[in-house]
Amino acid sequence: MSFRRIIAASAALAALLTVHAASAAEVNIYSSRQEHLIRPLLDAFTKSTGITVNVVTANDDALAERLKTEGANSPADVLLTVDAGRLIRADQAGLFQPIKSPVLEAAIPASLRDPKGNWYGLSMRARVIFYSKERVKPDELSTYEALADPKWKGRICIRSSSNVYNQSMLSALIVEDGAQKAEAWAKGIADNLARPPAGGDRDQILAVAAGACDIAIANTYYYAGLLTSSKEEDKQSAQKVALFWPNQSGRGAHVNISGAGVTKNAPHKAEAVKLLEFLVSDEAQKLYAEAVYEFPVKPGIAPAGVVAGFGKFKADTLSLAEIANHQAEAIRIFDRVGWR
Repeated sequence: MSFRRIIAASAALAALLTVHAASAAEVNIYSSRQEHLIRPLLDAFTKSTGITVNVVTANDDALAERLKTEGANSPADVLLTVDAGRLIRADQAGLFQPIKSPVLEAAIPASLRDPKGNWYGLSMRARVIFYSKERVKPDELSTYEALADPKWKGRICIRSSSNVYNQSMLSALIVEDGAQKAEAWAKGIADNLARPPAGGDRDQILAVAAGACDIAIANTYYYAGLLTSSKEEDKQSAQKVALFWPNQSGRGAHVNISGAGVTKNAPHKAEAVKLLEFLVSDEAQKLYAEAVYEFPVKPGIAPAGVVAGFGKFKADTLSLAEIANHQAEAIRIFDRVGWR
């Protein structure tokens, strides 16, 4: 073979290898969200970029422990989880690395992302009041704080204090009202419970429908899931319950996020950043809202489907990073007031 042919063959082989490498680009996600909920988003990302997305799902604690154990050998590029409290815990455990992205910073309000760039909110959820249409009039409701009034004694359902959603909500009250008032509120709610805390948010809403209590505090997407359930009994139960947006004359309803960060030892950092940036694109924000019944974090993107029917509301703009930093104090308050 002539020298010229060898050079040409080598160039062709190099081009082939380059194409193969490009087609083999990938990003690996550790996710506490079920894969079927986020797979449409990930497939859209792959279609747009050619980057394959691999997903490992487990609960938050298991994923955090796996990342710690794997250390520098971890294949994970992105950790996706729910609630800023969990993101803060992962950050404090050294599981994230900071990234600088003008795309993410422009799309996500400052209150819904880490100021250091370690994690970013990708969708927003609201924790609100649900009430029995038969036994409660909406004009009886106003704020979270008002639910501590003795008039609601024996009428409230809410899940355990060990739940991170409740810990974040109480943390927000600590920031907004001070620790003393927040503790008085937690004591009032504990005194007003219709039953010992049990089950998840969905169970609290169903308890209102069944008459076990008149009021529940839960995240909106559980209600949306019941309204769109394939089970007729779930739909009928949800129709007995209505949603109330609290604190609309003041700071607004308590909100939190599902979010993600690039892992400390991400082997595909560039692809991980591209994925996060895609997830705040207009296309992805619409898909995300449709898939998980949450609200887009990106301003100007309308909520989808049944969630749009919940109407517009004023959301609390308190920094989630600040809220999450008070969770240890919230847990101590829960213990002192006897909220199981």
